[in-house]
Amino acid sequence: MVKLKDRLSLVLMLFCLQFSFAQDSLKLSHQEFLNVVKTYHPLAFKYQLQNQIANAEITRARGNFDPVIAGKLGEKNIDGTKYYEQKNIELGIPTWYGIDITGSYNYLDGQKLNSSETPGGLYQFGITVPLAKNLLYDKRRGLLDQARFGLRMTEAEQIVLTNELLLDAENTFWEWVKNYEIYKLQKSAVDINKERLELTRKTYEYGERPAIDTVEVLSQLQNFELQERDAYLKFVKSTQDLQMFLWQDNQELFEISQLIFPSSNLDEHSGYSDYEFLVQNVSDRQLENHASLEYYFQKQNILESERRLKWQSFLPKLDFTYNFFNKENYQPNYLPLFDNNFQYGLKLEIPIFLRQARADYEIAKLKISQNQQDFQFKTREVSTKIESYKNEVSNYFTQIDIMSRNLNNYQRLLDAEEMRFSNGESSLFLINSRENKLLEAKEKNLELKTKFLQSYNKLKWLNENFLR
Repeated sequence: MVKLKDRLSLVLMLFCLQFSFAQDSLKLSHQEFLNVVKTYHPLAFKYQLQNQIANAEITRARGNFDPVIAGKLGEKNIDGTKYYEQKNIELGIPTWYGIDITGSYNYLDGQKLNSSETPGGLYQFGITVPLAKNLLYDKRRGLLDQARFGLRMTEAEQIVLTNELLLDAENTFWEWVKNYEIYKLQKSAVDINKERLELTRKTYEYGERPAIDTVEVLSQLQNFELQERDAYLKFVKSTQDLQMFLWQDNQELFEISQLIFPSSNLDEHSGYSDYEFLVQNVSDRQLENHASLEYYFQKQNILESERRLKWQSFLPKLDFTYNFFNKENYQPNYLPLFDNNFQYGLKLEIPIFLRQARADYEIAKLKISQNQQDFQFKTREVSTKIESYKNEVSNYFTQIDIMSRNLNNYQRLLDAEEMRFSNGESSLFLINSRENKLLEAKEKNLELKTKFLQSYNKLKWLNENFLR
């Protein structure tokens, strides 16, 4: 069903393009196209949302350090006996170093109170300090660190993904431009051979040329017409490929309702003049500043944070808690701390076998080792790509230079053959042969320019991935 829909879409586009050929057409430049992709493409929009999600993760992790206020109100009364009446308000403040600070006011009254409870109003200030586990690092600090590292990791990842999207879009654009220029080239060849056919027919009617010459020109014309239709079809297909990058502000695909032509051409690209500067710029960059490697740097930080948390499981849990009390309407007496109006506690927990702690810590170390291997592989991959693209760009530029000189030679040979033909020293067969060679060389030149620009774009967007 999908294939049938694609075929119908292609047929409809062909019809629309042919129908509107003589009408006004839209022009699309390289920069306009990239601006549309950056602004409206769903993937670019999705990558921006991913960074917002990472920022929200940091806010959520900071919530673990938010002060908490709590209140309690209660009363128990049975058969006229008031067991208790309680009013309580408490403020808890978690701190960065794992220390928890609390302050509260508690009012308690009743006829059936526990002997350990204090009737009346009572102010309390307390502190809980971890003396072993969670003293140097704890889950609250770990989650916030991991959220911060996660944001940097996400930003690096989105830079790479966005640039890959733009690279794909840009290369699709220049492939579209190439197909359009090949189509124009074939159309020009058809127009030239139509004029040649008319001229040959007239010279035949005047008795200056044999009839077989008209057959020779007609055969050449028909061959170019076939090539023109094939070039036209490729241009239409590449227009469909280009359409996949054209979106509107409501996240809907832009529907092509009339003919679209590129206003940019292969010859005007700045890459021909500044490719050496780009190659030098990429060579001077520090590889560790590449966004795809930054991703693994930050992932390493996250895994290291997780390892530090797992290491805490080997330590005994030893928490010291101290509370200072002061009754309502009493003059406070803070010192000495362990003389009056106080409560303290010391809690100790020691796992016996530590099997879970050992397994969790081993897993954390193995994940770090895996990430280090991934980092080394990615480093090698980025380095290889840089060298490969640099070589491609330089090689294709040299080929273009050679092909340009070769084109001049083919054009001179064709001009000379036409001059000999006008003097009766050559034939249409030789002219057609020279013309075919020239046309093939021009197409080859366009192919080389497209390959150059595609390699240039790969190097350019790889360079854009460097963070500093």
